[in-house]
Amino acid sequence: MAGILDLLNSDLGSTIISGVSGSTGTDKDKTSSVLTMALPVLMKAMERNASTPEGAQGLMGALNSKHDGSILDNLSGLFGGGVDDNVKNDGDKILNHVLGSKKQGVEQILGQKAGLDSGSVANILKVAAPILMGVIGKQAKQNNVSSQSDVSGLLGGLLGGSDTANEQSFLEKILDADGDGSVVDDVAGMILGGGNKKSGLGGLLGGLFGK
Repeated sequence: MAGILDLLNSDLGSTIISGVSGSTGTDKDKTSSVLTMALPVLMKAMERNASTPEGAQGLMGALNSKHDGSILDNLSGLFGGGVDDNVKNDGDKILNHVLGSKKQGVEQILGQKAGLDSGSVANILKVAAPILMGVIGKQAKQNNVSSQSDVSGLLGGLLGGSDTANEQSFLEKILDADGDGSVVDDVAGMILGGGNKKSGLGGLLGGLFGK
C-alpha cells in the first residue's frame, strides 16, 4: 500500500496541494510543507483514537458514510468555485475530534516550521482534513475494512508501516505539544539528530527544517 507521503508526491497529491493552496491563498511550497508534516500527524492521531473499540467504531462509521472517498472523484469541482463553507466546517469538526485540545499547539508548531501563522495553517488543515478522510475512506473500501484491527492496520500502512523510532517520536511529540513553543526545539533536535537518513518521513521533515 502506498503511504500518505507517496500520495502527496503523486499527480493526485499535486492536484490537492495546488487546490488547497489556491483555496486558502497560501504559497504553494508552504502549503506543501504544511501538508507533508500535518497529514502523518493527523493519521497518527487517528491511529491513536482507533486503538479503542469506540474510537475505531466511530472512525469506521464516518468512513462508511460521509467519508467514503467520493470527495476525490471531483476535486476540480471542489476547488473550482472555491471550497465551500460546509467542507471547511466539516474539516474543523474532524480536526477537533482527532486532535482535541492539542489542535492549537499542533497548528502553532506546523506554522513555525513552515513559516506561516497558525491561522493560515488552520485554514489549510480545514480544507485538507476532509480530503484526507476521503483518501482513508477509499482505501478502507478497497481493502474491505470492517474491524478495529483492520482499521488500525490500514492507518499503520498509510503511515508507512515500518516507522522508525525517530519518526514515531516526532509524531508522538508533536501530538503532545502543549503550545509553549519549547517543544519545537526538541522536535527539531530529534529529527535532525537522526543521522544521515534521507528517506521517508524523517528525510522529508529534515528537508523542511532546512537541513
